[in-house]
Amino acid sequence: MSKFANHNFKGQKALIRVDFNVPLDDTFHITDDTRMTAAIPTIKKVLADGGSVILMSHFGRPKDGPTDKYSLHHLVPHLSKLLGTPVLFADDCIGEQAVKKSAALLPGHVLLLENLRFHKEEEKGDEAFAEKLSKLGDVYVNDAFGTAHRAHASTAIIAKFFAADKKMFGLLMEGEVTSAEKVLHGAESPFTAIIGGAKVSDKILIIENLLQRANNIIIGGGMAYTFLKAQGNEIGSSLCELDKLDLANDILAKAKAKGVKIWLPEDSVVADEFAADANTKIVDNNNIEKGWMGLDIGTKAVTAFSDVIKNSKTILWNGPMGVFEMEKFQNGTKSIALSVAAATAKGAFSLVGGGDSVAAVNQFHLADKVSYVSTGGGAMLEYFEGKTLPGIAALK
Repeated sequence: MSKFANHNFKGQKALIRVDFNVPLDDTFHITDDTRMTAAIPTIKKVLADGGSVILMSHFGRPKDGPTDKYSLHHLVPHLSKLLGTPVLFADDCIGEQAVKKSAALLPGHVLLLENLRFHKEEEKGDEAFAEKLSKLGDVYVNDAFGTAHRAHASTAIIAKFFAADKKMFGLLMEGEVTSAEKVLHGAESPFTAIIGGAKVSDKILIIENLLQRANNIIIGGGMAYTFLKAQGNEIGSSLCELDKLDLANDILAKAKAKGVKIWLPEDSVVADEFAADANTKIVDNNNIEKGWMGLDIGTKAVTAFSDVIKNSKTILWNGPMGVFEMEKFQNGTKSIALSVAAATAKGAFSLVGGGDSVAAVNQFHLADKVSYVSTGGGAMLEYFEGKTLPGIAALK
């Protein structure tokens, strides 16, 4: 059993760092509440034990102190609905009102503090600010994996003001860390990493770290054309980072030396412009004509990649295979998502991380058909690059 599951919060005030940085429309309605729903089990466990909850989160990137646009009070009605209990609100995260309302909390009560980033000290990792926050609760729970890669006051510094038995990960954070560690340090082979997205430069570090661990690395999306060009293929007007051709060849050489198989797409769905209604055709990747650009992997690539995925025991997926937001170019990403789901059904462990891949499994209604969908984005990427995340290190 985990430390959090074993802890009895009866009569205790749990100060929980959540990631409620959700998107709002112009009328302040939440357009995607994934991050909020992800934190509900942690909050409910504390309440069920007979404890009370003080929630703190950042929201957006306010530049000049408090502004209504970035106020967390917009989230109170929806959070109350998700929890089935009224949520109280403090108009600051430190100061008199926060202290009074926290002190007056009764078992079963939930208090949401105002946006941490209304104070510059949060992002600076200021110790005095972290100490003020720490005084509001008896136990500190970090359930914000999405900010684990930032050394902010509420994620990395605050933990030092709590005794070892009074600080812990929440259920969401535990799930993220356990899943990530399973893939990085306990992967059953064959281990296949599927890396997509637009640029090689965004994914160099993750690929280099995976060369030490994976058996197969599948490369799709815009970044594939930099690798194809590096090998001397004609890629037409496809996306390409000309200053990264040597690096691409270097990665291919390292992979060969380590016995890691890198899979590049054999063919592409090409278009005569970057548009939803462009003319399209499927061509081999060794000869894309001028004026045509690859916007998705082709049928041969789908077949080859799917075979590799379906025969894998551990799968990490970060980044789409093409411009899946446009219907004409979504077949590659959708096919990969279905293959990951099929492998998972056969017993593979699959982790999907990174905004676009997560959006894809949600769009194709496959989130419950993979082992774990990370809420982390940037944090997950940095974890797989082999970096130490301050929010995790603070509680280890």
